[in-house]
Amino acid sequence: MEPKLSRRSFIQTATIAAAARQLAWTPIASAQVRPAPSPDGKSVVALVHGDDRRKNICESLVAIEDQILPVLRSKKYVVIKPNLVSTVKQLAATHADALRGILDFLTPRFKGPVVIAESSAGDTLQGYDNFGYQRVVDDFKPRPVSLLDLNDEAKYETIYVVNADLHPVPVRLASRLLDPEAYIICSAILKTHNVTVATLSVKNMTLGAPLHNARNETKRWNDKRHYHGGVRQTHFDMLLTAQKMRPHWGVAVIDGFEGMEGNGPNSGTPVDHRVCVASTDWLAADRVAVELMGIDFSKIGYLNYCANAGKGVADLDKIEIIGESINDHIKPYKLSDNISEQLVWRNPA
Repeated sequence: MEPKLSRRSFIQTATIAAAARQLAWTPIASAQVRPAPSPDGKSVVALVHGDDRRKNICESLVAIEDQILPVLRSKKYVVIKPNLVSTVKQLAATHADALRGILDFLTPRFKGPVVIAESSAGDTLQGYDNFGYQRVVDDFKPRPVSLLDLNDEAKYETIYVVNADLHPVPVRLASRLLDPEAYIICSAILKTHNVTVATLSVKNMTLGAPLHNARNETKRWNDKRHYHGGVRQTHFDMLLTAQKMRPHWGVAVIDGFEGMEGNGPNSGTPVDHRVCVASTDWLAADRVAVELMGIDFSKIGYLNYCANAGKGVADLDKIEIIGESINDHIKPYKLSDNISEQLVWRNPA
């Protein structure tokens, strides 16, 4: 007699099978221009240290422009994706000078439109006002730079993630961040996190892409909530989202001029670090950033999942760091008060 399959076991099996199919699917990329690897085949990461945030950002991109330009020149426009997890606390959000540094790099190298686009869990436009993003746009006139609330644009593609009950649920990801005609620049921050240990470029994209209702929409909904059903589930769903988004990622710039430690991503305290990391391999950028923060990489589930699934390079021996030495700029960040609860993803299911 065959063993009976319980409802929960059936759901688990079906969910895992669906996830496996999604992970196994790889978009055809033959028509896409890819950055050249370093001569020895390593992923290249720029590490800059200095006393000017804007200059650090620009210099980190200049250091890897041979990786950026072949792909950038094949695109019709640029999307800069900041981190506005908070629309009121500057320490938790991408600084206007980080955007200026990116635009300093782009101005002599790319003449097409640039869209600064975010889908904050709060009011994106309020964040733009509070952090002076319109002044950034004004500073670069007559260049075609604009601000966009992805929630109000309300254009999306749907993927499935797993909720707390192990049920597949649809989430809406902003179409702009999946547009093959756009060069995507992630403007992230060095921060600790109260669920995922650290939040850097991969998390800025995977949790920034899900949308919520537009301001003029009567029905209230927020697809970011589907990612917060439990620590293990959050890490896995970020992997599924990275799988969908990675073919469209251009370059990650992680601003550590003033990082956040402790109870991030909103309520932490500042770290005077004065570093910047940039790479076209976003996982490699995050790996170097984690090292700079003095964090054990094995603690961060979603980055380990991405590494195991081949979504980038996480082995420091396979990363070529240009510019500064990691060892000269390590500052151990205090982790969130609930760090022991965050590590349950490492336990057997």
